Parts: sequence; structure tokens; C-alpha cells
Amino acid sequence: MIPGPTNSLSDIAGLRVGNAEDHALKSGVTVVTGDAPFTTSVAVMGGAPGTRETDLLAPDKSVAAVDALVLAGGSAYGLDACSGVVDGLRAKGRGFRVADAVIPLVPGAIIFDLLNGGQKDWLENPYRALGRAAFDAAGDRFEIGTAGAGTGALTAMLKGGLGSASLVLPDGSTVAALVAANPVGAVTTPGDRHFYAAPFEIDAEFGGLGPDPATGLGRSMESRKAGARAPRANTTIAIVATDATLTKSQCHRVATAAHDGIARACVPAHTPHDGDLVFALSTDARGPADVTLTGHAAALCLARAIARAVHAATPMKGDLLPCWSTANADP
Repeated sequence: MIPGPTNSLSDIAGLRVGNAEDHALKSGVTVVTGDAPFTTSVAVMGGAPGTRETDLLAPDKSVAAVDALVLAGGSAYGLDACSGVVDGLRAKGRGFRVADAVIPLVPGAIIFDLLNGGQKDWLENPYRALGRAAFDAAGDRFEIGTAGAGTGALTAMLKGGLGSASLVLPDGSTVAALVAANPVGAVTTPGDRHFYAAPFEIDAEFGGLGPDPATGLGRSMESRKAGARAPRANTTIAIVATDATLTKSQCHRVATAAHDGIARACVPAHTPHDGDLVFALSTDARGPADVTLTGHAAALCLARAIARAVHAATPMKGDLLPCWSTANADP
């Protein structure tokens, strides 16, 4: 398996990604939409999720496909970004039709970025407008790092961010991941140079430094507490996608398998303070997917996307934590 041409979710034909951010707010929104509704499910494994309309995505629920997915900052306030996307879809006549009514279906999830040093003293919730702006900006190229839903993301020791990665499978289908990486845990090993996801890196996509040669890295979290932020609500939220055909229940299985990518890239993962969540979608553009291989590829892509998010983060005024690039700059 090798990455697609852009090594991102843009390698899934028919999908578009849009970002909108406010750097004074230190927050933003990322939207995934498509040429047509797509089959979707979700798996939640964190202890503190924040979601909208995810009950629709259970395999036993009647909704077959949705029009867009939203990743947003802002904690509960950020869920209103979905309303902005609904506005944009309605303006285009997109949505589930019931007689003369058109109802855009837009599930979403949020990260907690309210205590990251940004200006949060708004009088009017900014996330509806950010959601609409991200929807209007959706296209076949997008920025990673300090962008979209990853604008204000933080990890235990470094800035987080928005990341993406892809793989082309032997049958010609493509799998990709998009993530807002904001975990309570660390994405880098002690010293913050090597990534936990290093064994899965391809073509030096996040520095090419290889795995940390040290041992006992799981025990290292205890010794890092003094330098890390106090535990609080955080979250890693992601979308994994394929152009192969999956049923809704198969999407749920792929979303569950993709959580392995979070566990490989973040230590610890799935904590009581994280709302770790993965959406899985299929555009149904190709033949039936090999569900086992698709889930495996989704986990690999998600681990790489998390490391790429942190590697690509850029410094901004008022940051509480350094970027990986700053922490590892040549003396």
C-alpha cells in the first residue's frame, strides 16, 4: 500500500474538504461534503464526547446516507457549526426529502479548545458562521496543521492540529483519514522529537526520524506530568473514508478498527477526559470493500494523520505550547 497523490482525504474522488478558522479565537471548523450523500457510521471510544446527530449513524437506524460531516473546535458551542453547514446545503437544495421538505443531514463532533489562550469573550456564538464559511470553502485541496478544526488543538506537550493521510489498497480502492488531533495524551515520546506513530510513517511525511530507540516509553507519562497541562476535556476526532462500497454496519466496523490508529499515535488514548470519536464513510464509487483490509488501512492512515497534524502545526501569537517544528529547530 502506498499513499495517494495528495496523501490526504482529497484522494477520495467525490469528496471535498473545507476549512475555516479564526486565529484570534484560536479555533475553527472543518467540513467534509461530497458530490452526493455518503454512507456513514461512527464509533465513540472516549469518555467525554460532544456530538450532533450521531444517533442517526447507528447501523439499526433508518437514515441511509448523510450530506456532510463536521469537525469543530469550541466544545458545545462548536456544535452550532453544523447549523451553518445545514444553511449552506439548504441553499443548494441538498438534503433528505420528505414531500416538499428538504432536510440536510449533518452529523458533527467537537474538540475542547476553550482554554488554549484564544479570545473566547464573544457576544454571539461564532461557530455557525465558521461552519458556513468552511462549507463554502470546500474543495479538492486543503491545509493541514494549524487550520480548520485543528487551529486551536493542543496535545500533552505540543500544539496539535489538523492532519490527513491516505493509502491505495492492492485492489485499487483508496482509504484516507482526516483528524483534529487534540488529545490529553502525548503524540511524541519524551523529548518531543520522535512520534509514537513513527513505525507507520511513509516517505518522511512527519520528519523521517524513525522510532524512538528508548524503551519503557509507556511508563514515561508519569514523569512528564509536571511539564504537561493538567488533564481536562480534550479529544481526538476523525473521519476515515473509502471509495469502496461499505454498508452502514461495515462502516461502523471500519470506524471501530480505525480507533487503533489513535491508540498507536497518542499515549494514553481513549481516556475519561477525551471524547475520542471516528466517523467512517463510503462514497460507494467502487466495488465491495475488503472490510478487514479497509479497517487496517484506516487505522494506519489515522495514526499517520495524527503525527502529520502535530508535525505541520505552526506557531501563532499567544500559543500556550510550542510547535513540534519550534521544539525541534536546529540550534
